[in-house]
Amino acid sequence: MNAFADKLVIGNLTPAQFIQVLETLHMLGSAGAGIELSSLSTDVLVDVVRRASRDQLKAIASHAELRSVFLDEIFRRMSEHFSPARARHVDFVVSWRFSEGTGEDGYDRFQTVIEDGVCVSSTDLSRSPDTTITLSVDDFIRMATGNAAVAAMFVTGRVKVKGEYAPAVRFSSYFDIPKPSDA
Repeated sequence: MNAFADKLVIGNLTPAQFIQVLETLHMLGSAGAGIELSSLSTDVLVDVVRRASRDQLKAIASHAELRSVFLDEIFRRMSEHFSPARARHVDFVVSWRFSEGTGEDGYDRFQTVIEDGVCVSSTDLSRSPDTTITLSVDDFIRMATGNAAVAAMFVTGRVKVKGEYAPAVRFSSYFDIPKPSDA
């Protein structure tokens, strides 16, 4: 296990305390202290999410600044964890819609393009999507860090798909997502 997650007993914090810890990390990073969420390894972020309660993750989703930081960070890391060998001959565009957002129609939006063995994600929505995936930010954080059963989320309707269904279902298989460590 990692030292950060080991020292911070995340599950014992109230959602408000959890947010305070994350706000402090973000503030320190913004102040140039060298301690910031973006400097944490993906393994550490995966463990933080694994140890967080649903209420704590919902608190991130409800916090405008941390919501943005987490979404930006996850999408930034997608290209780092993309496995071109698994996505050979795959070209598609996924538009993401996150409920309770500040954008058009109350959604935060991102787009991921997988093309010619490269994965690029951004808020640039200029491409016509093959698939549009709608879900909550807290469910996305859990899915993107390997802390949720993706298939079950599709079956139960927590993830809604418009357009081609197969690319949405296969999407996570194109990435090497670190596995959460056991408690």
